[in-house]
This record gives sequence, structure tokens and C-alpha cells, in this order.
Amino acid sequence: MDAFKTFLLFVVTAVAEIVGCYLPYLWLKQGRSAWLLLPAAASLALFAWLLTLHPTAAGRVYAAYGGVYVGVALMWLMLVDKVRPTTTDWIGVAVSLAGMAIIMFGPRSDS
Repeated sequence: MDAFKTFLLFVVTAVAEIVGCYLPYLWLKQGRSAWLLLPAAASLALFAWLLTLHPTAAGRVYAAYGGVYVGVALMWLMLVDKVRPTTTDWIGVAVSLAGMAIIMFGPRSDS
């Protein structure tokens, strides 16, 4: 899988996880309908399935995914929560993405 496809898959995976967690948040913290738990469960199931699509060891995928998740979560902060990230937030994203790239694309002798 090439780097762009891997990154895009991580982004879609992160959105599925965030939606799966955000919907129960709306129910628990904002008094929205408990029916939101159904699409939340489906979104979390999608998230788990998407993680299986990577052609490398699960532990490596989970570790690298975390870096992309941080970036997608900050985009969620901006677009959904309408909160402007700080400079240090963006620096944290850059460090996380650098770590993700090292984990996923660094040289290794095993698969």
C-alpha cells in the first residue's frame, strides 16, 4: 500500500472513531437522544474493521494510527467544535505525524 493510500485510510479510520465517540458524548453531555448510540456503535465497528485493512502488524498500525488521529482530532476541534487550535496544538500534530511516518515507513527487516 503506498503512502498516500495508507494516510488516507488512517484519516477515514480516525473519522470513524471520532464519530463513534462523539455521538455518545452528545447523548451523555448534551442530553441528545439515546438513539445516537446505534450509529455510534456502527461507526466504532467500522473503525475496527478499517484497522484490519493495513498490510502490516497490528501493533505497528495502532501505533502509527495514533499520529494521524491527533491531526484529525484537531481538524474536528476546528470544524465541529468551532475552537481554534493553538500553535502548540499544531506543533504537536507535526510531531505526531512525524512519528507516524517513522513507524509506518521506516526501514525494517520484518513485516
